[in-house]
Amino acid sequence: MDEPSSPAWTPVRWAENGNVRLAYDQLATGGDGEPLLLVVGLGAARQWIPDGLCHLLAEQGFAVARYDQRDGGQSTHLPPGTTRNPFAALFGKRGEAYTAEDMTDDAIAVMDGLGWDSAHLFGTSLGGAIVQRIAIRHPERVRSLTSMSAVPGDAKGLATLRYLRTGTLAKLSRMKFPATPEGTVEAGVALARLISSPGYPFDERAARATAERIADTGIKDAEAQSRQIGAQWHGPAISTIAKPTLVLHGDGDPLIKMSAARATAARIPGARLVTLPGVGHDLPEPIWGEVATRIRQLADAAQ
Repeated sequence: MDEPSSPAWTPVRWAENGNVRLAYDQLATGGDGEPLLLVVGLGAARQWIPDGLCHLLAEQGFAVARYDQRDGGQSTHLPPGTTRNPFAALFGKRGEAYTAEDMTDDAIAVMDGLGWDSAHLFGTSLGGAIVQRIAIRHPERVRSLTSMSAVPGDAKGLATLRYLRTGTLAKLSRMKFPATPEGTVEAGVALARLISSPGYPFDERAARATAERIADTGIKDAEAQSRQIGAQWHGPAISTIAKPTLVLHGDGDPLIKMSAARATAARIPGARLVTLPGVGHDLPEPIWGEVATRIRQLADAAQ
């Protein structure tokens, strides 16, 4: 059944991958453009990708759709497992609840629901690793991919940890908020501040308004995040990707080191690395135009 969404977006629809239901919607404008699927990061609901950026992408000629990953937003949340610390989950040999391959297949289920034979992909943070994996596992469904603020898609365990800033991880692990609507908002504001761009002023009022509008409990759900981050990749290396690839990374990212982007771009044949000065692990408004333009240029090159 369709459910109400923001007026800028179509009603929420559902795709299925086995016993997992995936919530997705599509920007109401630009529906006749080239398909572009947005993939969000760890624990985050799809609404965390700013509407303003989505509208700029539509103006660039894209039909923009987004979805909640399993264990995020309105999509299916799996039962609790034994690992309840997201960073301890990095060291498991296999995802306790599901694999990274399952998460790539979720994106394909959403594309099927949209009626898209293929699409351009834009993923941020964990979503960036996922779009790399989609290009490996389902190359025929990918036109181009943009990976932002992400580790190499085939990194796992200690290989992932080398790309993460342990100081920020420690701060994340210490964040505790009550299981109330107010606690959810405070968690959203605190996370936005922690990953914000050092080269741009942090707008706490805007961050609070966004956290209140989205009301996303996933950003403080350590158990769900553990299942997502523990879903390790068991497929081929990213060096097998044969699609036009753009790697974006802020030089002020407080969570993922610049070396992650360099490694990704160096190992994917033909990939282009673009460093974003003063940008953290977020999407500040001043860079929306550049991000949209570069994704458009990549799509043009793919043709």
